[in-house]
Amino acid sequence: MAQPVTITAERRAETGKGAARKLRMSGKVPAVIYGHGREPEPLWVWQKELERALSGIAAESTVIDLKIGDETVKTLIREIQRHPIRPGFLHMDFYEIHAGERIRLEVPVHLVGTPEGVRTAGGVLDQVLREIEIEVLPQHIPERVEVDVTHLGVGKSLHVRDITIPNATILTPGDETICTVVPPRVEEALPVAGVAAPEEMAEPEVIRKPRAEEEEEGAEEEAGEE
Repeated sequence: MAQPVTITAERRAETGKGAARKLRMSGKVPAVIYGHGREPEPLWVWQKELERALSGIAAESTVIDLKIGDETVKTLIREIQRHPIRPGFLHMDFYEIHAGERIRLEVPVHLVGTPEGVRTAGGVLDQVLREIEIEVLPQHIPERVEVDVTHLGVGKSLHVRDITIPNATILTPGDETICTVVPPRVEEALPVAGVAAPEEMAEPEVIRKPRAEEEEEGAEEEAGEE
């Protein structure tokens, strides 16, 4: 299970683009919390604290203990808006959760080991699916799903139906491919210097009969027709 992360938030009275811009200029990130009948409540959190708290974790699948004044609320991050150019956050959505409530979320997939087809045949491991959607109680949320791929040979694949996640229901369709080992690429041989490629070779020579012989045969055909 992923370890909870604690973040401190403050309530804010002003909303709108202008107020949000002022917050960001002062090193704060606009946020909102909602869920369980709670009216959406505007908040702000420190940019630096967010960066430290979310560094090195899967933010969307980590339970956040959000401290708002004297209240601590267990939440999940439902949406993160990041700046398109500079590092940093533009807005955060926190969703309140309860211990006995099963929730839906996506957890990252981590491939473990080197496939047999890579070790012995020069194949290439291609990860197709990087997240799996599950339904789970908050206390059983895994930090990530680890999938052993050491037994995969060239041309072999792993699908969602091939794995299990303890205490969770997998919602991603079972026929979706997680990863596959593809054959090694064969490089095309370069043409030898001085030897033309097949498409560049001259057309075959057409051998024609001598003109005198053609004329004699033509005359014989005309005589036969007469």
